[in-house]
Amino acid sequence: MINNWDKFLLPYNQAVEELKVKFKSIRKSYKELEEYSPIEFVTGRIKKISSIIEKLDRRGLSIDQAAELEDIAGVRIMCQLVDDISTVVDMIRSRKDLEIIEERDYTKNIKDSGYRSYHIIIKYWVYTAAGENEILAEIQIRTLAMNFWATIEHSINYKFDENIPEHIIERLKNAADAAYQLDMEMSQIKDEIIDSQKLFMSESALTEKILYKIHLLYLNSNYKNVDLLRKDFYYAKKSGSIDELKKLNDRIDLLLEELN
Repeated sequence: MINNWDKFLLPYNQAVEELKVKFKSIRKSYKELEEYSPIEFVTGRIKKISSIIEKLDRRGLSIDQAAELEDIAGVRIMCQLVDDISTVVDMIRSRKDLEIIEERDYTKNIKDSGYRSYHIIIKYWVYTAAGENEILAEIQIRTLAMNFWATIEHSINYKFDENIPEHIIERLKNAADAAYQLDMEMSQIKDEIIDSQKLFMSESALTEKILYKIHLLYLNSNYKNVDLLRKDFYYAKKSGSIDELKKLNDRIDLLLEELN
């Protein structure tokens, strides 16, 4: 019998936090390489105790069997494009710090409600002060459009206690189709989206470098050049030309070399 829910949920909380950090670090590494990331953002949650008990009741399980539930710990990975989902799934399959128990592809095997997502049930090992804990967790991978629809559908389900009126069910299905069409349209211009985001990341990284180098010149009391470079930086940014920013960056590098 579970007498202390906080103690029982401790490894699940830790698993969610660890998995979030790991997937966020993947996104960060893409950004540092100025590459398009298949991961847009990551969230996680622990199932509420009331929801755990309700699910156990529905399945005819006792409180002592709570560890058999697959989704007490949940991590959600959002992608911009449909093709990103398979990329993220392959990433998860290649990891050595977890074991995949089951995969459920609701992007192809769409639920009657219109729900689309990719679910992976994993076995994960958490190391706490009390020792090693082996738990089950669920990872959901979906696009931003899929997530928007699923969030709304979940709220409506909660409001109507899963007894949604027929006319709302029909509208939800229509909305799911519309979200799917949006994903398909975005897939058609995938290359343009990826190229534009790479350009944006490259410009952002270059901007950070230039501002940092101007600050270094300021610290070396190179005030005259700093004022001029700040003006040139403003005009280069205003022009929207990454070539102008590159030229400015090269000029600053020469000034820094002179200091050394």
